[in-house]
Amino acid sequence: MGKGLRKQSSFLSSPRSFIGEPEFLEMACSRSPSSSSSLPLLPIFLLTFLFYLNFVSRVIMAPLLPIVESELGLGHGQAGSLFFFVAFGYGVGLLGSGVVSHFLTHRLTITFAGLMGGLSLILISRSASIGAIHTGLVFIGFFAGLYLPSGIATLTERVSKEHWGKAMAIHELAPNMAFITAPLLAEFLLKFFSWRDSLNVLGGWAMGMPFFFLLFGKGSRKRGEPPRLKLFREVLANPFCWVMALFFMIAIGSSLGVYAVMPLFLVSEMGMDRPWANTLIGLSRSFGIILLFISGVLIDRIGPIRALTAFMTTTGLFTLLLGAVPGATAVSVLVFFQAAFVTCLFPTGFTIVSLIFPERLRGVAVSLVIFMGFLFGGGIIPSALGHWAEAFSFSSGFAILGIVTLVLLPFFRRVTSRLDLSR
Repeated sequence: MGKGLRKQSSFLSSPRSFIGEPEFLEMACSRSPSSSSSLPLLPIFLLTFLFYLNFVSRVIMAPLLPIVESELGLGHGQAGSLFFFVAFGYGVGLLGSGVVSHFLTHRLTITFAGLMGGLSLILISRSASIGAIHTGLVFIGFFAGLYLPSGIATLTERVSKEHWGKAMAIHELAPNMAFITAPLLAEFLLKFFSWRDSLNVLGGWAMGMPFFFLLFGKGSRKRGEPPRLKLFREVLANPFCWVMALFFMIAIGSSLGVYAVMPLFLVSEMGMDRPWANTLIGLSRSFGIILLFISGVLIDRIGPIRALTAFMTTTGLFTLLLGAVPGATAVSVLVFFQAAFVTCLFPTGFTIVSLIFPERLRGVAVSLVIFMGFLFGGGIIPSALGHWAEAFSFSSGFAILGIVTLVLLPFFRRVTSRLDLSR
């Protein structure tokens, strides 16, 4: 186990723990800038800020949902379904990123993805029909999917290998900060603009940043490699790929899926004012950052199987209680605990994937399990929660999701306990 955990630590502090095409991951691990051993902060922060805008663009509709739902006359099911289109586009962009970066280079892919993501937000703001909004959301997801492999490839090229861990840690602050600040940013913009004009402002911001990166970011001029179908088939033939895909469906559903409909739940069922609901959601995610660092220590100390048991239990329990316990005060407290513990599932899952698959298949495995997990957990689950709320309630939907998580725990324990995680 000690040897396996040493491997897992190097995995979590390297690009192999991120989503992208396998060839890029193999190339990244062989790169190390020879010109300087210092940490190039400007390129790192520019990439981190681009990643932040990339992620905010995907989740900004969540805090805006109460207004969008009311203005467009949508039901909870239609509102929740908006995130399916983002998830679908993201999966397509992720799997096709190697093809695009092969033609454009990583540097131009990052710039192109940022520009087009911002333009997609502006197009959504001017859409007159729900169908046009759906199309814009697919585009947002698609261009977001293009960014990450090229972003990590650039990061590993510009930063010397001994600083990869620090660079990745800074870069990974982006999605966590997006979860925290998206509701607060939405409320700030809504003080001055309509929801459509708010998307315009954010879109213009997202379109401006790629030019700064192009001028000062010193992005990688190397090209990506198109994905090899043989490796995809080899990973899909491994039954543990499907087990871990199911795990990430639950993890992403309990995280992003719940996050997506939480404003609607707090406003429509808990009777909270929208500004307070969005503030509560944003603040609740800050607790998760602290627990995320603690989870890494626990995984090293108690092992990934016991960590999976602990974090799935707490996530399932708090998701269940979120729907079962009445009263806005109690729910406000549970929102913090549910958001915190669900973040711990991701390093646990990535650790297990890294120990299941050999190095040559690891990048493909991460790409595929996250693709399936994001499509279901980030797309179908919020849509299902919305439709369920129309017929019953969000509360009962959360309770069911928590019960499913707890029921699946023995299955995951039994399957993963058969693995040799010491290699």
